[in-house]
Amino acid sequence: MPSSHDYIKDKRNKKIKIFINNKFYSRDKAKVSVFDSSVILGDGIWSGIRFHNNKFLFLKDHLDRLYDDAKKISLKIHLSKKQISKILHDTININKMKTDVHLRLVVSRGIKSTPYQDPAFTISKPTIIVIPEYKQPQDNIYRKGLVLKTVKTIRGPHNVQDPRINSLSKLNCIIACIEAKKQKADEALMFDINGNIATNNSTHFFYVKNNCVYTSTGKYCVKGITRQKVIDLCKKNKIKVYQRNFKLKDVLKADEAFVTGTFANIIPVKKINSTKFNIRNNQITIKLRNLYLELMER
Repeated sequence: MPSSHDYIKDKRNKKIKIFINNKFYSRDKAKVSVFDSSVILGDGIWSGIRFHNNKFLFLKDHLDRLYDDAKKISLKIHLSKKQISKILHDTININKMKTDVHLRLVVSRGIKSTPYQDPAFTISKPTIIVIPEYKQPQDNIYRKGLVLKTVKTIRGPHNVQDPRINSLSKLNCIIACIEAKKQKADEALMFDINGNIATNNSTHFFYVKNNCVYTSTGKYCVKGITRQKVIDLCKKNKIKVYQRNFKLKDVLKADEAFVTGTFANIIPVKKINSTKFNIRNNQITIKLRNLYLELMER
């Protein structure tokens, strides 16, 4: 069964150099303290970024989101966006990478004096980590499509753990993922607090009906970079697109469905619960993916 994050294994990843706080380490020696906020509390933020044909894709968007998320959790990043950008470029350069690279950029609140929540017990600057890997999606995911199943775990309210923040605390999504896997699905299709479809556990959800594209309001999902690019592509290419609330019954009457994410861009959905979709007739999905691939080359 395919997954939205299935990738082609690459032997070069055994020799990658990983950035941690101004130093580069080999993969087997890249470690953080057991007192780091990321380890003790999952306290921090992150972004997944693609490096394609000697350039970062939508780097400004990723850094803007990172700093916005940091502000929301009162995490002051001690480096500027320009300095973070340089770290990313240095990481690519020291690894002599050219394309087909996925980088995980992590910013934790830093080292704690003792395992405790209060940020006042943080005794270092934020921990900055960049993990670069050669990663290409498995080709068969685009041909076979994904299976989604609805789950009991929902995207919670903003005053519990804001689902719009791309935080290291991903337990909500992990539990949803486990629920989906137990149902032999590739990903979980998650509801919001009002019973509307919100998003998936690790990608963003879209459906197509009568040549119109629909996605959620975005109030209960991470601010997806690829998601926004797809919305922009729809508007630019005169494809009607709506960001609104909708129910599962609307989704099950769709003509097409697809998911978006930084890693694999646009992937068709072949089944939601017991409802099947003929992905060979996914004209809008195919058109949008081709437009997105063109955007990557600009």
